[in-house]
Amino acid sequence: MLDQSKPVYQRLRDVIAAGILDGDYGDGDMLPSVRALAAEYGANPLTVAKAYQSFQDEGLITVKRGVGMFVAAGAADQLRTRLRAEFLTQVWPPVADQIRRLDIDVRELLERADA
Repeated sequence: MLDQSKPVYQRLRDVIAAGILDGDYGDGDMLPSVRALAAEYGANPLTVAKAYQSFQDEGLITVKRGVGMFVAAGAADQLRTRLRAEFLTQVWPPVADQIRRLDIDVRELLERADA
């Protein structure tokens, strides 16, 4: 499910990143074309191209003119490192505060995560 509170460009980045992190697209794998991804998500092709361009700028995907876009070597590790740091500095602190505020047992959280 896409987070509707984010701009379309960021939602598409999240979709692409999830595909790389989940192993749907491994190192060297071809990514869906701009038009295919735009059609699948009902997005403007220019918005999809912007999302892909941002990954290219970060060195996470490579483009072979006339062929397509491919996952760069080590892209999953680079993404995981960056997203882990963002999670620990931006997402986790307010979650940890809420856990303390509500006096939630961390063991209960772990049990629910395994369910």
